[in-house]
Amino acid sequence: MTAGGLKRVLTTSLRTRIALLMLAGFLAVSVPAYGAFVWIVNTTVVSLGTLFAEKQILFDRYRGLGALMREVSLAETLARSPTVRDWAFDESDPQKMRRGIAELEHYRQAFADKSYFFVVGASGNYYFNDAANSYAGNQYSYTLDPDNPRDGWYYKTAALGEGCHLNVDNDDTLRVTKVWMNCVIREGARVLGIVGTGLDLTSFIREVVDIPQTGVQSMFVDRSGALQAHRDPRLVDFQSLTKDISNKKTIFNLIDRPQDGALLSRLMTEVTSGDVLVRSAFMQVDGRQTLVGVGYLDRLGWYNITFMDVDEIIDRDLFLPIGLLLGAMMLAVTLVLALVIKRMVIDRVEAVEAGVAAVRAGVYRPELQDRGADEIGRLSRAFGEMASAVSMNTQMLETVVDERTRQLQDLANLDQLTAIPNRRGFVSAFETASLGARSERLSPALLLIDVDRFKQINDSHGHQAGDLVLVEVARRLGAIVRPEDVCGRWGGDEFIVLIADVGTLGLRAIAGAIAQALSGAPYPLQAETALHIGFSIGACLVEPGEGIDAAADRADAALYRAKADGRGRVVVEDGMRARRAAG
Repeated sequence: MTAGGLKRVLTTSLRTRIALLMLAGFLAVSVPAYGAFVWIVNTTVVSLGTLFAEKQILFDRYRGLGALMREVSLAETLARSPTVRDWAFDESDPQKMRRGIAELEHYRQAFADKSYFFVVGASGNYYFNDAANSYAGNQYSYTLDPDNPRDGWYYKTAALGEGCHLNVDNDDTLRVTKVWMNCVIREGARVLGIVGTGLDLTSFIREVVDIPQTGVQSMFVDRSGALQAHRDPRLVDFQSLTKDISNKKTIFNLIDRPQDGALLSRLMTEVTSGDVLVRSAFMQVDGRQTLVGVGYLDRLGWYNITFMDVDEIIDRDLFLPIGLLLGAMMLAVTLVLALVIKRMVIDRVEAVEAGVAAVRAGVYRPELQDRGADEIGRLSRAFGEMASAVSMNTQMLETVVDERTRQLQDLANLDQLTAIPNRRGFVSAFETASLGARSERLSPALLLIDVDRFKQINDSHGHQAGDLVLVEVARRLGAIVRPEDVCGRWGGDEFIVLIADVGTLGLRAIAGAIAQALSGAPYPLQAETALHIGFSIGACLVEPGEGIDAAADRADAALYRAKADGRGRVVVEDGMRARRAAG
């Protein structure tokens, strides 16, 4: 068509002009619309992938803590045992050795692996017993040699400082993977020895690491980045404790680019500080862009790291119908239907984007879902279902996290033997009660209770009998104190009671009633035997604004006088307030 003919058509044909105008409008709108669509898709994928990665890290973190925390806590408690420390100081003393072996055997029954090991630092002697009690009466195995590479773990661990250090080992013959908890016992700069136990990681790896999740790969590494748990056992760095960093199989070997390795190291440092629980970033792994999430298991010194292929987890084809619909609608538009297209397409896409923003902010808003029957409606509902699933998983994970947090708080604040508050739990209850006492002008009192000749009970009847006595003391205390009072195990055979308000009864009368309740009936032991037990009690009134340390020191001084006067006595600290309340 000539230029004159085209001009004549444009002049005389309104349909052609509208068609050309709509074509120009389509071209003008299609480019930014396509860019906005791609941005929304990518934002949705990245937002949901990042949210999923962070929740997956938290889930793996608490599963990992739950699997190992109990054993680490028990091993730490054993490392602080006075009986074991006394034996380490004087290994040649037969009586101390007998008590030390008995203490190790007591803890062996509590360990999941039913085994323990103990290396005495002064001699290098290695003591061991297993679940079958194969070495009963002959726990000594051998003496460590500094020149033997197989014994290098001990000297490397001793140089790491106080606390428990984990080392993964593999038995190729038994096809078993174990993590060894090596707890260093120190007296100042002197290493008294190392005590600990092992834990079979085979089931842990199968249940936590080797879960068949599409596009998700979980693993655990130590502080140097050495792989400690992975679904592929060939990648696990066994005996990491005795290796140089250059010989270790690390997480950084799985990252393609050096800058990504530096980024991963920075993320590990950030979660170690404790300011954030989870960090994530995209990195290149095996030639693919992978979302890498990092969390830190502070009590174990491990990191849980998750590789996520976002494209496998979230199918981008879900967004294809919206793109096709936009293209088809824009080809058929007219100037008269421009506003309709805006309402039917652009506004609805913005609603999907608002839903994405809400989910990114952690709020699931089902009212933003499109109820239409077309492609946008189906896509919106698919997104809503996906967001709902993420919300449900989030709530489930938060419930698990809350439960794990409650369990960890119980471990921190309750005495595991007597189920009453330990020293930490009692201090917290004391501080709370002190605030209430000051505001209500109450007269609280503190009682320190000591089981007379408790060591003789252990020596004559065994530690299990001593444990039964402590449990019964806690039960009787719980039965006599009021709901507003607090009783706890202060340590060893000492118990502590906070009387919320002495009132008009008199502190001496209250302390005497508690002593009578504790010592009145005999304590049942094994083999149908029972034992009468005496108690020494030191008591004092808590001065206004007085802290737990000062009050406990005064009650302890009164307890010392009670024991010095022959035990089985109640001594009330003779301060001014105590004399008024003694009754």
